[in-house]
Amino acid sequence: MFSGRLPVVYLLVLGGATSLALTASSEDVAPGGDIIPAVAAVTPAPINLPSATLGGTQFWSDELVYCDWRIQRNALTGHYRLLDDRDYRRAWGTFEQCQAEFARLRKELSLPKLSGRAVITLHGLGRSRDSMNLLGTRLAAGDITWINVSYASSRRSLDEHAASLARVLEGLEGIERIDFVCHSLGNLVVRRYLGEASQDEPRWQTDPRIKRMVMIGPPNNGAQLARIFKDNQFFGLVTGPSGKQLATSWEETEASLAIPEFEFGIIAGGTGLANGANPIVPGDDDLVVGIEETKLPGAHDFLIVPSLHGRMLRSEAVATHVDRFLRNGHFRSAAEREPLPANAAAE
Repeated sequence: MFSGRLPVVYLLVLGGATSLALTASSEDVAPGGDIIPAVAAVTPAPINLPSATLGGTQFWSDELVYCDWRIQRNALTGHYRLLDDRDYRRAWGTFEQCQAEFARLRKELSLPKLSGRAVITLHGLGRSRDSMNLLGTRLAAGDITWINVSYASSRRSLDEHAASLARVLEGLEGIERIDFVCHSLGNLVVRRYLGEASQDEPRWQTDPRIKRMVMIGPPNNGAQLARIFKDNQFFGLVTGPSGKQLATSWEETEASLAIPEFEFGIIAGGTGLANGANPIVPGDDDLVVGIEETKLPGAHDFLIVPSLHGRMLRSEAVATHVDRFLRNGHFRSAAEREPLPANAAAE
């Protein structure tokens, strides 16, 4: 159970390892000749007994994802944990402590290096990464690496979600191309990440490896449904800071969101009826987001599918459209592409 580290546990208990430092030498080499980056000496992580977790839902945000291992930050306490590919906790403490332990385990377990193309999936508000499983497994074929990211959607702000995403991208060493597939709020997380480059003192720059993105049910123009319930305390409790940004401070929030400069396509759900599925959302809608609320100038293609908000993630047809766009830049065919003009906002 302790993977040969029982003597270290005894030393910690006896107080004889207070000066012990975990390091990864720059000479450490992973399978395939990939050099594992050196990790500066850090204080040993607290004693950890490998234990099962739920993988992180509304209280944990990924800040490193590698071969289904992940380092996550707790939204309430700010501490970190390292989960293996079965969601067992293998270490906890600071990010650096978890990173050092992962470097050791990566070498010990001969985890393969990353390479080629990655598709990152981001779930929506109040959901978990499991909701992206059908899409992800469909896209993870051949040389594509699927990175399914968790974030504490209802416990942190868009700024904080974007900062965690920036760290995830930094950890994708060896990946040459990155595409995004996002649902609902996940799209705004990416747009906030992209918007950081225009800030007066940006904390990160946009990763040049990002090439394409598919937005599924994105509230690109805010969400009327959120604004209606802006004074409802239960709504605020359930949706947290991100829900508040949609409901009460959309104009300020929108100013920090960038329109992607790479190719992106939008899939909106609807009923084909004038009043849609939800009478309190203007026009046709997917029960949560109106079709007009999804539109964003500059989209390379735009598609309406007969589906509700959450069901789009379980639709084989949607999965086919997503896969086709990431490969070819259109949902149906080049001739049937329906771009949204970049100057639409000015018309």
